Amino acid sequence: MTTRHSVIFGDARNLSMIDAASVDLVVTSPPYPMIEMWDHCFTGMNPDISGALEKQDGRTAFNLMHAELDKVWREASRVLKKGGIACVNIGDATRTIGEVFRLYSNHSRITQTFFDLDLDVLPVILWRKQTNAPNKFMGSGMLPAGAYVTLEHEYILIFRKGGKRSFSGDDDKLIRRRSAFFWEERNTWYSDVWDFKGVRQALNAEDVRSRSGAFPAELAYRLICMYSVYGDTVLDPFLGTGTTMLAAAATGRHCVGVESDRSFEPVIEETMRGATAYSSEAARERLRRHIAFVEKHTAQKGEMKHFNNGHGFPVVTAQETDLELLQTKELARSAASEYTATYVPARLTGEQQTLKF
Repeated sequence: MTTRHSVIFGDARNLSMIDAASVDLVVTSPPYPMIEMWDHCFTGMNPDISGALEKQDGRTAFNLMHAELDKVWREASRVLKKGGIACVNIGDATRTIGEVFRLYSNHSRITQTFFDLDLDVLPVILWRKQTNAPNKFMGSGMLPAGAYVTLEHEYILIFRKGGKRSFSGDDDKLIRRRSAFFWEERNTWYSDVWDFKGVRQALNAEDVRSRSGAFPAELAYRLICMYSVYGDTVLDPFLGTGTTMLAAAATGRHCVGVESDRSFEPVIEETMRGATAYSSEAARERLRRHIAFVEKHTAQKGEMKHFNNGHGFPVVTAQETDLELLQTKELARSAASEYTATYVPARLTGEQQTLKF
């Protein structure tokens, strides 16, 4: 099995280089409107935004910023296949403009746009990002009526185009079964609250670090496993440091990433160099967790009724019997902004590989 991963340096508001109905899944995190570190992104898209901020007109700035993102969401809808999914990681903003502190609800504004585009709005995931800040509030301290709640979560918004995806034919159905996840993973991944920390980015260039808000690879990895199958195409219109492409390469999916800032090119290349190691460890950790789950489940509830055909260990349901975890065998840079990955079945080494059930 081989997958291709292409980086396009361009404007995500015009994805004419990507065919309509050619993408199975969108996983992305745009610049967050009304978060100061991303003001320069939006003022570069529309100079009127700079004018609104200078006039301390927060409402107008907020609406103008989202009007630019709306263009990306329209393109994302166009390139999605029927039954395709779009996952958008976004945080709300709090900001004082003109001596007025208020919340700017980015998640609700984006949800309305996808609703207007006639995509199905699915239940959201709250990603709880723990903060180490000693002050859990803003405002007047311990005095009533003047303090503000500190935001410690972001949203993963999920939308579907054209109804539920169908799998017809024996080959499609087998790929879907091979792409299955474990029963215990389903119970964690499909919870509406995810609780893991963000990542501190090890970027060499300080200016690049200041312009990036990458989400952790675990977030993209889960979403890709949940909403696509082996061989699908994943799009990230705000590729940034390349996290979505890393997760796609690690999980046997093709990926197209669009990035407007060419200075991210060496960072993306550095990210992709780690794909083989990341894929191997992620797959093996899933196997280790499943074996630990099997041992605990067997001790508490008795033997499981089903066995996985490829890995040879017990599983809870018949839907897991053809599940096959892959890991990246090799990733090569095949062109200036293109990578090719090949895969082998994931296997544990050492004592756990020889366990008999």
